[in-house]
Amino acid sequence: MSAPAISASHLARSFGTTHALVDVSLDVEAGTVCALLGRNGAGKTTTVRILTTLLRANAGHARVAGFDVTEQAPQVRTRIGVTGQTATMDELLTGAENLETIGRFCHLGAANSRRRAAALLEQFDLTAAARQLVKNYSGGMRRRLDLAASLIHDPEVLFLDEPTTGLDPVSRAEMWTSIRTLVAGGTTVLLTTQYLDEADRLADTIVVVDRGLVVAEGTPEQLKASIGRAFIRVTLPEADPATLEKVRRLLGEEAEVSGRSVSAPAPHGLTTLEEVVGQLREQGVTVHEVGLEHPSLDEVFSTVTDHSGHPNVPATSTAGKA
Repeated sequence: MSAPAISASHLARSFGTTHALVDVSLDVEAGTVCALLGRNGAGKTTTVRILTTLLRANAGHARVAGFDVTEQAPQVRTRIGVTGQTATMDELLTGAENLETIGRFCHLGAANSRRRAAALLEQFDLTAAARQLVKNYSGGMRRRLDLAASLIHDPEVLFLDEPTTGLDPVSRAEMWTSIRTLVAGGTTVLLTTQYLDEADRLADTIVVVDRGLVVAEGTPEQLKASIGRAFIRVTLPEADPATLEKVRRLLGEEAEVSGRSVSAPAPHGLTTLEEVVGQLREQGVTVHEVGLEHPSLDEVFSTVTDHSGHPNVPATSTAGKA
């Protein structure tokens, strides 16, 4: 197997008496998206700053694109792109001028900078606005231009720190499409976000940090499965008591009735669903809807970052690994 594009082991970082990171380890395979989740102050941004060579860890080590972030920082910087939480373009320059300037800073030369800027403006649907001042761009256009700027030197690894914060639903969807396109082309993405639906839709793996510790990690499906079983819900056309009771008995002793629906655990997932659909058909029960439902990522996040007592750490957690 090839080495991970991002690998961090037991990172720790303190600011005075404040422990921003206590023990953070993660691996991100090349050509995938990893979402780093956590409440405000959990350690997400500190982790990203260490991985992008902007901050040194007090303990632990990390490698990005095969290079040590402390000992080989210059090599790391030439292979990564970073998009922060806020747009950073010069508002008094045009979109094309911003990208061409950044290209020159990356030592691409004038001609290559122009070619690369033109290609990125087209890729992010900004060609028509290329000669407009950035101060006249919408929020979505600015974020796309920011993303284009981080790609001017064709990085292997891209760090996106809450890239869709403040965007409207259409602009968010456009940004998601851009990220999927980049990953399909082989780029590795580490994404921090407070939008759990964004992580659920984009991420191949998710790492949840809380108070400087990794408290859960895995695929979205693994994390959702870790806090509860899938269940089946049968919804009738109307709340007929006799039919509801018939369906309740069919689904077993753990079945519960609510309104015109009956729900029960589905221990074997789709196999259970197929069996129930067959039984409903055999018994002549007319249904409005029947489906398989799973715990949401919101439930996972609330469970593993619960501060009401001791942190809840599910079986997928790596917080206690040496």
